[in-house]
Amino acid sequence: MGFTSIWHWVIVLLIVLLLFGAGKLPKVMGDLAKGAKAFKAGLKDDDEDVAAPGATAKVIPNQPANTVDHAAKKDEAVRG
Repeated sequence: MGFTSIWHWVIVLLIVLLLFGAGKLPKVMGDLAKGAKAFKAGLKDDDEDVAAPGATAKVIPNQPANTVDHAAKKDEAVRG
């Protein structure tokens, strides 16, 4: 008797069929499928743009990051 009961979905389906009619329902579902395909294609294009050569920074493995040694700079400032 809750939101997920089978009778609830049967009633919703009947209302949708009455509103759209049996002829328009396949067209609506086809348009929805086209929209989903276009969305997936757009996501795929974005992924390809990010993965394009030269678009990413070169990473050298086992190379320490460039950091600032604040203690050494402080010693240099004190010395002169």
